[in-house]
Amino acid sequence: MARGPDLVGLTVLGLLSIRESHPYELQQLITNTRKDFLTGLPRSLYLAVERLSKAGLIEASETVRSGRRPERTIYRITEAGRDDMTTRLRMLIEQPDPDRRAFMAALSLLGCLPMPVARDALEIRRATVAAAIASLTAGLTELRLRGMPDLVVLKLEHECSVQQAELDWVESVLARFDSGTLDWSGAVRADLLSDALNDSPTDTEEQP
Repeated sequence: MARGPDLVGLTVLGLLSIRESHPYELQQLITNTRKDFLTGLPRSLYLAVERLSKAGLIEASETVRSGRRPERTIYRITEAGRDDMTTRLRMLIEQPDPDRRAFMAALSLLGCLPMPVARDALEIRRATVAAAIASLTAGLTELRLRGMPDLVVLKLEHECSVQQAELDWVESVLARFDSGTLDWSGAVRADLLSDALNDSPTDTEEQP
């Protein structure tokens, strides 16, 4: 059976590409930025950190202790990890997938990419979705010419409408790229994560 994308690992890479963090802080960021597409937390997060570290995609930068809390290992992304994250994010953005969680994950991490890379990926998605709409429309036309009743083509009508809505949205985002109304600065992204951590209650427990 084919495995789906490792969304937990990808999210860890994305967050670490913005700031160094320890696993418990990563869990807070995931919760407070509402990355609801992730499941199995916190265990899946700790397993992902271990897996990424063994693969050389992240590395420990230091170990810290605050008060009576357990020691915490701070991780940072490596160059190999940044390359892996960029490749995987681009693929999820460029190639529509029936599993909508993958695209939601990619969108939530879009700001981890350089702006030109993100824009190019969305341009490819726009072309792919437009081609899918053309194919669906042609199929609908053929079925109607053959006299198929509306009840038979409802599924195709729905899929065509959903694809058109996505195309309209992608085009609106690209227009915001071109107008400069999307702030892509690293400072903005770092501030968003800082705000997310500031919204967290004081942690009283550390996961193993």
